[in-house]
Amino acid sequence: MHKSIHGKILTIAGSDPSGGAGIQADIKTIAALGGYAMAAITCLTVQNSLKVYDSHPVAAEIVSAQVRAVMEDMPPDAIKLGMLGTAEIVESLAALLRQLPPVPLVVDPVILSTSGHELLSPRGIDIMKQDVFPLITLLTPNLGEAAKLLDGPEITTVAEMKQAGEKLRALGPESVLIKGGHLSADILTDVLVCSEGVFEYSSPAIKTRHTHGTGCTLASAIATGLAQGKGVLTGVEQAREYVQKAISAAPGFGAGNGPLNHSVFLD
Repeated sequence: MHKSIHGKILTIAGSDPSGGAGIQADIKTIAALGGYAMAAITCLTVQNSLKVYDSHPVAAEIVSAQVRAVMEDMPPDAIKLGMLGTAEIVESLAALLRQLPPVPLVVDPVILSTSGHELLSPRGIDIMKQDVFPLITLLTPNLGEAAKLLDGPEITTVAEMKQAGEKLRALGPESVLIKGGHLSADILTDVLVCSEGVFEYSSPAIKTRHTHGTGCTLASAIATGLAQGKGVLTGVEQAREYVQKAISAAPGFGAGNGPLNHSVFLD
């Protein structure tokens, strides 16, 4: 018996040829959770589990043309933004998104690499904050990205995560999920700041190096939940459960930070 598809999700992000992150991780995640994935590519990266070697952005007008083509034929029930790459792409997408019928928008602000290298220029970040933030249903920065977006100091505690979430939400997003995966602790905590209040989600740290694409996977899983009619609270809870299972079942591929097992399913 075929599994029915519920919800169309458009992911707009970069491509990872090793399959662990970016568009490839998004498509696997959306499919695993019962959604239908559509994709507009913003950047062609050269990477594997060891490092990102290079990145080649797609022309902004081509990125927007991909999105328009999808919207004209199969309007999505939710949109996920990942790596955008250039200020021109951010500017073009912001103008296009303002013209489209509103649907849930999940943004994983891929602006820093794991090593701290800038993946989006200061101008691109400014455009994102000014023009994209007011359109966002849920923003999902990690600790480094949250600090960068706020031009603030390093975030090292759960209390600081809550403060950062409140400050980011004041800039326009309906909800903000600060991811605490980079905290050095046995129990890791994510903080959700939304209209319903402030919520903490804690879970034991999984001792593994196979976490490549975790942020992409989480944001896509949440976008899938929203496309399927779930609220932000339920969407975040189910997405976190999916990601934890995917990390625990990681196949062990690659000599570096390997990919998750996107084939796991929620019970």
